[in-house]
Amino acid sequence: MLRIGYVRLKDAGSAEDTAALKALGCQVVRAEETEGAWRRSVLLSILEFIGAGDELVVMRLDHLGEGSRAALEVLERLEARGAKLYVVEPDISTAGEGARALRAALQAVAAVEPVPPARRRRAAAARDIVELQRAGVGPVEIARRLGVSRMTVWRKLKAYESCQA
Repeated sequence: MLRIGYVRLKDAGSAEDTAALKALGCQVVRAEETEGAWRRSVLLSILEFIGAGDELVVMRLDHLGEGSRAALEVLERLEARGAKLYVVEPDISTAGEGARALRAALQAVAAVEPVPPARRRRAAAARDIVELQRAGVGPVEIARRLGVSRMTVWRKLKAYESCQA
């Protein structure tokens, strides 16, 4: 059984957390910078790597993400891989009966937690897209400059061309 520790470096006491995880017998401890928006690339790579019988160890449940939905997602991915979760503070483990209790608590909180708004890109005016194309700017660069997807650029150019025909 491999014990993998995960710690967020933004939190105060992260150096102590890393030492505590090693003292708890974690053979591997991975840390992640989480400045601004939540980036969980290290955590997601752990979830892809972790195997059956392995255990992910975190100091606190909030290290798994913003809100109970993120923690529930991690729990589901661990269960799908046959791995366990151990949270140091408070002492919670998904080994045995703790799994059902933790899942039930997270589901109850997620049910009343507000859903975060979806990130939306701003709409680009077809006029802006056409002007940039006429200036010799390629579709990929147009998308980057206007903060829209390349597909949006292609659709608006196609719609503009069909109106002109």
